[in-house]
Amino acid sequence: MALTPLDIHNKEFSRSFRGYDEDQVNEFLDQVIKDYESLIRENKELQNQLAAIQERLDHFANIEETLSKTIIIAQEAADEVKNNSKKEAQLIIKEAEKNADRIINESLTKARKVSVEIEELKKQASIYRTRFRTLIEAQLELLSKEDWNSLDRMEIEQP
Repeated sequence: MALTPLDIHNKEFSRSFRGYDEDQVNEFLDQVIKDYESLIRENKELQNQLAAIQERLDHFANIEETLSKTIIIAQEAADEVKNNSKKEAQLIIKEAEKNADRIINESLTKARKVSVEIEELKKQASIYRTRFRTLIEAQLELLSKEDWNSLDRMEIEQP
C-alpha cells in the first residue's frame, strides 16, 4: 500500500533517551509531507495531462484513419471518373465520326446534284443563245429586205 501524506503526518516514533531532537524530526516530517503532497499533486496533474494527450492522440489517429480511407475512396472515385471520361470520349469520337461521314456523304450527293444542275443550265444557256442568235439573224434579214425600204419611202411622200 502506498504511503500518504496523512500517514507521514500521523506517524509517531517512540522516544528514547538518546533519540533525535523531536522538533527537528517534526520539522523534517512537515517538509517531507509538503514535498510528498507536492509530488502527488504533480503526479496527478501529469496523469491528467497524459490522459488528455492520449485522448488527443486517439482523436488524431481517428482523423488519420478517416483521411486515409477518404484518400483511398477519392482515388477510386478519380479512377472511375477517368475511366468513365475515356469511355464517354470514345463514344463522342465515334458519334463525331458517324456525323462526319454522314455530312461528307450528304455533301457529295449535293455536289453531284449541283454539278448536274450546272450542266443542265449550261445546255439551256447554249440553247437560249442559239435561239436568240437565230431570232436576231431573222430580224436582221427582215430589216434588210426591200419591204422596209418601200415603207421608208412611203412615209416621206405622205406629208
